[in-house]
Amino acid sequence: MRFYPRLFQPLRAGPLTLKNRIVMGSMHTRLEAAPDGSTRAAAFYAERARGGAALIITGGYSPDAAGLLEADAGALDHPDKLAEHRLVTDAVHAAGSLICLQILHAGRYAKHDGLVGASDIPSPINRRKPRALSTAEVQQTVERYAACAALAREAGYDGVEIMGSEGYLISQFIALRTNQRGDQYGGTLENRLRFPLEIVRATRARVGADFLILFRMSALDLVEGGLNAEETLQQARALEAAGVDVLDTGIGWHEARVPTIAYMVPRAAWRDATARIKSAVSIPVMATNRINTPELAEELLLQGVADLVSLARPFLADAAFALKAEQGRADAINTCVACNQACLDFLFRNKVASCLVNPRACHETLYPSGKAARAKRVAVVGAGAAGLSCAITAFERGHSVTLYEAQGDIGGQLNLARQVPGKEFAETLRYFRARLAKSSVQLKTGHRVGADELARSGYDAVVLASGVRARLPDIPGIDHPKVMRYDEVLSGAKVPGRRVAIIGAGGIGFDLAEFLSEAHGGAGTAEFLAAWGVDPRGMGDGGLVAPKQEASPRAIVLLQRKPTPPGKSLGATTGWAIRMELARRGVPVLSGVSYQRIDEQGLHILHEGQAKLLEVDHVVVCAGQEPVNALRAELAAMGIEAALIGGAERAEEIDALRAMEQGMKLAYAL
Repeated sequence: MRFYPRLFQPLRAGPLTLKNRIVMGSMHTRLEAAPDGSTRAAAFYAERARGGAALIITGGYSPDAAGLLEADAGALDHPDKLAEHRLVTDAVHAAGSLICLQILHAGRYAKHDGLVGASDIPSPINRRKPRALSTAEVQQTVERYAACAALAREAGYDGVEIMGSEGYLISQFIALRTNQRGDQYGGTLENRLRFPLEIVRATRARVGADFLILFRMSALDLVEGGLNAEETLQQARALEAAGVDVLDTGIGWHEARVPTIAYMVPRAAWRDATARIKSAVSIPVMATNRINTPELAEELLLQGVADLVSLARPFLADAAFALKAEQGRADAINTCVACNQACLDFLFRNKVASCLVNPRACHETLYPSGKAARAKRVAVVGAGAAGLSCAITAFERGHSVTLYEAQGDIGGQLNLARQVPGKEFAETLRYFRARLAKSSVQLKTGHRVGADELARSGYDAVVLASGVRARLPDIPGIDHPKVMRYDEVLSGAKVPGRRVAIIGAGGIGFDLAEFLSEAHGGAGTAEFLAAWGVDPRGMGDGGLVAPKQEASPRAIVLLQRKPTPPGKSLGATTGWAIRMELARRGVPVLSGVSYQRIDEQGLHILHEGQAKLLEVDHVVVCAGQEPVNALRAELAAMGIEAALIGGAERAEEIDALRAMEQGMKLAYAL
């Protein structure tokens, strides 16, 4: 039986034949700035090549110093850098895939003092002001793109992708929002398209007809002063005529106030924008953003939305995504949950990217696959995020593992997190269930193991991943019937009334506010686009229209003791969207609150020097957690040392990212 026949049908793309329709899309990883970065990048990309990707597109490399995204970002602007790139291209080719270099000039997004732009208009997400390129400098930059492509060819790449989307330099020339030039590169759309078209023509002239040129264009800008749908189609046709082989469709500028890839975005939400471009050109078109299952990828191809699918973060989550799909093992795919926590958020902290559900990503040389030197008998207590990660990794390393779980099913706190609208941890649990079923791990659910049993079993190593319990703050009336814990609400054990106060505005408090304020149990694509002000026809300025106001089914107020701005613990690339979502639903967030008491009237607080009564039906407590780890002391009294991971080790927040990473690292250290 052939699985996903369209997805695994070869495709002719310019001078190349791709063995399937799956492309590993470009991602920033910061590997180029890491020690042994080229060696690590070679291992990272080669593993994805072995995993079945037909074509891999690297993270962006600048054609010159001005275009660097950061001072230590990658550039391919001199022959002395060819050797490090050949490490990558040779590794990918040996593993059976093709690879293209993405050429990216950051323009006004650059985080260094030499940044340039189409005009001297600063970005709202960058404190630095760009210097406008002169006409002569624009023409020099065109030649640098072409020179970079020629170096890429010499380095063994099969092609290049010219980054003309997401608000980088080429976007800045195309959009009136950032182009106030008076020369031949400004004014009319024809003039504003001159820069990207000259880049394509110059690149083709330098590399010849037998070298693949992809162009990543903006299918939707999602910013005021961006292109509308008709102008976007004019751009697509012009790029095809200039010599582009494949059009890759980007969505939104980085400064757009619309989320484009985070978990609250429905899967394949941007398919209509991609389909419009495909209808306008005859060259292959690639769909991107929030495509994370082979079923969805197959559907998009069968419906004629696109000819190729670009999966970037899904290849962080599972290097063998394509191979597993081709073999009919979709249940074994470790699905990207679009959390952004270890990929994009790590980059904002100047860390090498990785993945919450696959913390080995981008660290393949540090944690190589293969068996441990000596197999051990290992007990893992707790089948939440940390315990599951540790147990499966230890099994893969050749250890004999018994996994104990006191509850009737695996998952721990992931079973609560999966209830938050948009969060896809059900996929993570499906993956772990499939992995456990095909492993020799002895899973004992509904089994609260004690110290005596562990001692009698004679394990070589004991790992406690026993999780957390909700903490109740010391507030008069905390035992009142109006009070509920967050875990009781998210699990469905208790249902709050129409008026709710949430104590605690950390990540869990915001999650709970989203859960309780969601009107329809999860928005579909049409509802999402309307709520965020996206014109489904793309004809608004930048593809935008007035957002539709949402109404929460409950009156909710979110409270925190700290006087700091609420939501500081939220992710850098998702927190703003969560805050906007709650604001649109009319959920106020109060900081600097003192809790006086809870009684039949409601919650009594002191805020901004005034005593206030919140007349609510229920008070839901999200005031942190306490570790569950008493078993460690019991084992220590018997002379058995147990390792602590996840919430059992530290319970500041429900932190699946730290839990998964700790579980993997400990399994390697056994």
